[in-house]
Amino acid sequence: MAYLAARNGALMALAADLPAAILADLLGLHVNTAVRWVTYARRDWAAYLAARLTQDHEQSSGR
Repeated sequence: MAYLAARNGALMALAADLPAAILADLLGLHVNTAVRWVTYARRDWAAYLAARLTQDHEQSSGR
C-alpha cells in the first residue's frame, strides 16, 4: 500500500499549492473532492504534532 501513501502525499502537496478549481480540473476530481483536499492541506497541524510529541515522550520515558 506504499503507492497509496505516495498518491496521498502528492495530492496533499498539490492541494497546498493550487486552488481547488485548478486541482479539480488538472486531476479530473469533482470540485467538492478538490475542496476537501485543499482544506486538509491547509489545516493547522500544530495540535496533532503536539499530541504526537507528548505521546512519543511518554513512550520513551516508559509510561
